Amino acid sequence: MRYITARKRAEGMGAAHHGTDRHWYMIVSAVGLAVLIPIFVYIVGNAIGESHERVVEIFSHPFNAILSGLVLFFGMRHFAEGSTMMIEDYWQGVPRRLLVICAQSFAYGVAAIGLFALAKIAL
Repeated sequence: MRYITARKRAEGMGAAHHGTDRHWYMIVSAVGLAVLIPIFVYIVGNAIGESHERVVEIFSHPFNAILSGLVLFFGMRHFAEGSTMMIEDYWQGVPRRLLVICAQSFAYGVAAIGLFALAKIAL
């Protein structure tokens, strides 16, 4: 009798040898985002329609700034992993590699710009 979990048995299987890890990452990040996104929407909802000074005041609060940063970073990582999985499923060869590079670059670029803007507001 082998004492090994179903996940451990599935790791390394399949054509790409890393599908289980990505699937597990997507599940964990989706659960984390399911908690973060409603709070983030509430914060952004309070800022909509307010004056510039009030919006800066809202996002300069440490809790709001940290939560917004977490949503930006983990949201873009979730986007990058999901789009990479989709591209790998439907494209092959050089276009596949170029599209994966574009998706990863876009995700890191949006996260960097958003985090820079948050740091500029919060500090």
